[in-house]
Amino acid sequence: MYIKKKFFIKKKQLLIKLIKRIFINMLFNNNFILASSSKSRYNILKKNKLVFTKIKPDCDEDILKKKLIRKKSLIKNISLELARLKSKSISLKKKNCLIVGADTIIDFEGRVLNKANSLKQARIKIKNISGKSHYIYSSVSVYHNMREVWQTTEKSKVKIRKLSKEDIDEYLLKSGKDILSSVGCYQIEGVGPNIIEEIRGDFFNIMGFPLFPFLKFIKSYKIK
Repeated sequence: MYIKKKFFIKKKQLLIKLIKRIFINMLFNNNFILASSSKSRYNILKKNKLVFTKIKPDCDEDILKKKLIRKKSLIKNISLELARLKSKSISLKKKNCLIVGADTIIDFEGRVLNKANSLKQARIKIKNISGKSHYIYSSVSVYHNMREVWQTTEKSKVKIRKLSKEDIDEYLLKSGKDILSSVGCYQIEGVGPNIIEEIRGDFFNIMGFPLFPFLKFIKSYKIK
């Protein structure tokens, strides 16, 4: 009798766990795969309790980026095409899965800024954008079975303070090599505010992921 009771208690506990999991999936509607190697995007989604896994995109985005720049494509379109490339590269391998690709591009005086490869390059870049504004375009493209089911591109504006050599030295000392993963050489969620004067637009968009429109989509989308 005791063994039977113990068995049913264990079964009940497993059933409760299953119901909880189903409830979470219903709440956020879909599990998905994030086609990204970005820690920032991963953290944004994880902190909002979304259910997903992360896979590094299987593509060379630099080749497409250079091609689009040569074609003089609109900068906001470049971020969307790169997001599509990432999403599509995983959708090709993962059938019946919702794949989320994202990309961020900085428009500085009509030119695309690329990531710095060293702190020496970061110093030059920060000096160039000092006292000036730039625009950030972050795009998300969602694929399901090699078909794009949703996309968005959001724009934000960031103005950098007028920085002296000493200001830049102090900032680089505080930030270290972590900023090399950021296109603008600053992480707004880290020590970036030390050199930022003003932002206009969505905070998460500046971090690299337009969270609010994505949440609206993911909670309402039904896989067909």
